[in-house]
Amino acid sequence: MATRRSSPGWKLLLCILIGLLLSIPLFATYLLIWDRQSQSETARASIAQGWGGAQIVNGPVVVVPYTRQEIETVTENGKQTSRMTSVERELFLSPTANAVSTVIRPERRRKAIYETVLFDAAFTGKAHFALPADLPRYGVAPEQLHLDRAEIRMGISDARGLSSQNLLRVNGTAVPLQPGKGLLSTGNSGFFGFLDWRAGEPLTVDYRFSVRGNGKVTVMPRGGRTDWSVTSPWPHPSFGGDFLPAKRTVDDKGFSASYSISNLALGEALALTEDVRPPNIADAPDRFMTDGPSAGSGTAATIGLVELVDPYAQVNRAVKYGFLFIGFTFLAFLMFDIVGGARVASAEYLLVGSGLVLFFVMLLAFAEVIGFTPAYLLAAAAITGLLTAYSAAVLKSWLRARIIAGLLAGLYATLYVLLNLEAYSLLIGSVLLFAALALVMWATRRIDWSQVGAASTPEAT
Repeated sequence: MATRRSSPGWKLLLCILIGLLLSIPLFATYLLIWDRQSQSETARASIAQGWGGAQIVNGPVVVVPYTRQEIETVTENGKQTSRMTSVERELFLSPTANAVSTVIRPERRRKAIYETVLFDAAFTGKAHFALPADLPRYGVAPEQLHLDRAEIRMGISDARGLSSQNLLRVNGTAVPLQPGKGLLSTGNSGFFGFLDWRAGEPLTVDYRFSVRGNGKVTVMPRGGRTDWSVTSPWPHPSFGGDFLPAKRTVDDKGFSASYSISNLALGEALALTEDVRPPNIADAPDRFMTDGPSAGSGTAATIGLVELVDPYAQVNRAVKYGFLFIGFTFLAFLMFDIVGGARVASAEYLLVGSGLVLFFVMLLAFAEVIGFTPAYLLAAAAITGLLTAYSAAVLKSWLRARIIAGLLAGLYATLYVLLNLEAYSLLIGSVLLFAALALVMWATRRIDWSQVGAASTPEAT
């Protein structure tokens, strides 16, 4: 009678134990992917250093200082007394209408094997301003305003990216630009110009500036109506933020998008006695987050330049299917072992499993250099060829080896489909598991699994 070590139950248990052991190198591969991705992000940040980060644009906004009387409580000679004091505040006036167009010119930059996408965004716009007729409703009397000290501010989150070709005209007259004094939503970064508005007439502000950056361009709409049109030759945009474009066109030649946003959608008045906070977007730097007074978080429309294939994300997802590869391949060897009579040793299971794990390491290494799809084909062909040749020796049959080759080719083809059809990955995976279980049940229907409890020595005659 068969020994315990050659019984079907023992061999099944052995496969499971070796599969669990291989989870250690699989986890190490996952850590390797994380480490290489961190190195990639560091390299990309190094490429973009000095160019400009993800840009947030807010403005133009007219800021008018005003003086108001406030009650101040002080302690004198141990007694609290109240007195009236004059305090200077700022009134933020958004445009009644703002039409801006942006042309985003992308540029690829490389450092060693790493690549990132930078951009130069050219903004051209026209904004209209007017003093609100109902200004006292905001708690500000017209006589409190210092219109001779008004300023026009444009917020740019990373002013390092500003080019030298910037222009600001008020009613046709150029205004000298000054650095800094942006807006709260951009970390007080940007530029501004002085304005003598004592006449109180409506203002037409024409502006033009170019800003460099990487990753995303975010525009904060303000005022009665904001119309923003964007064009770029980049074919893979990502639209996000609080507003999506009313119209957009995306093809291989690039994209165009247009937004039309009213202040009713913004929930924001034209006149504010406190500036708005930064928008709630992932790329807003921590230095923009302030606990100071504001009129609330701003809203934004964001456009990102997406790299279509992230090799690290693809390889990371592939590793998660590693156990399926090991399980299906071990299952095939186990069927040849139990049903076909081929004797497969534990060391041979371990070597086959090591080859399957090595596929993911090769995939990562080649994907960094030649891209994901060519790397996938190369790594899959190499591992399939290696394990096919080894299976011919282990299973002592080239026919069986060809079956293993077909199994591996099918697994790699299925995995590639799963990686590209993420929405259907659960459906496809569950169908494959059902088919595998049905095949195993059919192939082992005549096996006496109770042999796992057989004696460890042959029965006496």
